[in-house]
Amino acid sequence: MPKPKPQVNLHPHRWPFLRHVGRLGGMALIVLAALIVLVILAFLFSETPLRTLHYFFLGPIQNIYSFGNMLNSAIPLIFGGLGASIAMQSNNLNLGGEGQVYIGGFVSTIAALTLAPLGIAGAAMAMLAGAIAAGLVAGVSGFLKTKWDTSELITTFLLSNVLLLIVDYLITDPFLDSETSLQSTAKIAQEFRLSKILPPSALSTALFFAIAAVILAYFFLYHTLMGYEMRISGLNSTFARYGGVNTAKSNVLALFLSGSLYGIGGSMAIYGTYYATIKGFSTGMGWNGLAVALIARSQPQAIIPAAIFFAWIESGAYLAMQFSDVTIELASITQSVVFFMASSTVIRTVFKPRST
Repeated sequence: MPKPKPQVNLHPHRWPFLRHVGRLGGMALIVLAALIVLVILAFLFSETPLRTLHYFFLGPIQNIYSFGNMLNSAIPLIFGGLGASIAMQSNNLNLGGEGQVYIGGFVSTIAALTLAPLGIAGAAMAMLAGAIAAGLVAGVSGFLKTKWDTSELITTFLLSNVLLLIVDYLITDPFLDSETSLQSTAKIAQEFRLSKILPPSALSTALFFAIAAVILAYFFLYHTLMGYEMRISGLNSTFARYGGVNTAKSNVLALFLSGSLYGIGGSMAIYGTYYATIKGFSTGMGWNGLAVALIARSQPQAIIPAAIFFAWIESGAYLAMQFSDVTIELASITQSVVFFMASSTVIRTVFKPRST
């Protein structure tokens, strides 16, 4: 009896590079669409479009000061993008990033002021406190989802809005620093502040922490049992339960880690840039972090370029506003295009690898 011929399986999972090509193609299309919209808007609304485009594209890299500030603004987006990505990998969507960044930065600040006598150990403990506080807030949504099947989209968003109001109150009343004209807490001790690496810009060693976080997140998701259980729960919860995975635990843990990363992003902003929790300092960080995760298709290895691209859009818009005749809304419109394109199923369909 003749032996059957071996079948050649060209299913995408046997050709992993096809998945990477698809993701890169999707990212490239998002970036290209955003840039095209930007150019069109400049020619429509600016009397000096070429000057506007010059400052938008080249302004963020024209000198060390601008370049460093652009990279510095990408740091919270890296942490936020990682937080949103971990939630998305487990088939959850954390819409509470704004409040989680805010509460993480605030708790870290208050803890740092309290633990100042402990030096470096106090700084680490304060950052851990901020991460845990933000993680617990997000973890509540995971618990509600597993207990009563409550949508995490709703609970993370609503809890975030509540947190914003609570932290605003705490900053402007019981923890207000009377020695400053700003609505902020007192500043953390000098030894708690991260060193600058590209003076006179605001870029600090928080950048190295962000890079380390990306590496650790990638290792966790793809090289640990817990990370595998999160991903398999996100892909198919029924199959995961059949295989013995505690999907309820995976949901809660994924959202806890997501919130913790957002909280660390807020802490890094305090330790490296603001040195105090200023009212509203985190505005936009949560939503922009989510956009970064969408651009990167929730892949940790793509978070850094996606965050730098998003920071570049914002930084370029500010410089174009200062040196030409456009407004900062140029960045908002461009960012909304990124949101639309990144969440579009059309891109996923176009660049989805197909089996032969």
